[in-house]
Amino acid sequence: MKPFWCAVCFMTGSLLFSAAATAADAPAIAPGALLQQMNQASQSLNYEFAFVSVSKQGVDSLRFRHAVYQKHRLAQLLQMDGPRREIVQRDNEISFFEPGLEPFTLAGDHIVDSLPSIVYADFERLAQFYDFIPVGRTRVSDRLCDVLRVVARDGTRFGYVLWIDTATKLPLRADLLDRDGEALEQFRVISFIVDPQVQSLMQGLQTVSLPPLLAMPASEKAEFDWTASWLPAGVNEVSRSRRSLPGINVPIETRLYSDGLFSFSVNISQAQQGEAERFIRTGRRTVHTEVRDNKDITVVGELPPATAKRIADGVLFKAQP
Repeated sequence: MKPFWCAVCFMTGSLLFSAAATAADAPAIAPGALLQQMNQASQSLNYEFAFVSVSKQGVDSLRFRHAVYQKHRLAQLLQMDGPRREIVQRDNEISFFEPGLEPFTLAGDHIVDSLPSIVYADFERLAQFYDFIPVGRTRVSDRLCDVLRVVARDGTRFGYVLWIDTATKLPLRADLLDRDGEALEQFRVISFIVDPQVQSLMQGLQTVSLPPLLAMPASEKAEFDWTASWLPAGVNEVSRSRRSLPGINVPIETRLYSDGLFSFSVNISQAQQGEAERFIRTGRRTVHTEVRDNKDITVVGELPPATAKRIADGVLFKAQP
């Protein structure tokens, strides 16, 4: 797998170099406006993608269909190899079907599994904390694409390189890169069509019976005696909860944070043993844990290890009366 990723990085660099050489031919459209057009096209056109999702865990082949039928958004994500795994969207309900599991439905406005979340981001807000850098033009799937980099100004998060079809504005490739430029994940379209016929293929989802909406377990809302004193620019608290995990009779306090592109949580519980600081990184996800003041501090999410550690180090506990 290592030689493969070396090749991916090499090809990315080569493409960006050649694209930069033709930057003068790029249209005079602002990068932020181009990203907005990508967002709108992804949610309004009738299209079908055949694509591969590449990560450290392997390569998956998938098909994604999207249509707007009688003002209703319909989408389907299907894994093409192995057991049939399918995700279906009807408006703001996302239903999951997987062998060996009871089908269920969650609330949501788009399918995120195996699709780059940046496609659906609020770019007007991200522009306050990220730079959108035009690189030039190159080809993907025999289509001419505009190439953009999305980079956090404070250097504390991952970045993206996006290849956007110049004609349809749909994303045809998205590479998630760490701060050293190493490829962590890649979304790459092999073939696609934009055609009203896709609407005909999808309109049956409008009437099909889907699993009931899954009720999320209630969590205890509470004031915490701790706070994260340092966060990357643009990150806000989304929610907080206190609950006991199954099999662990110890309450865990959690704050969920997001900048609109990447998310992570800070979790505090009573220390069970005085283990040394430790972290695990799997692709885009990092788990960093340290023990301080007899508390386990665990940061989990889409962060580089150094950023996760800095957040954990910045957790402050209020003095007890």
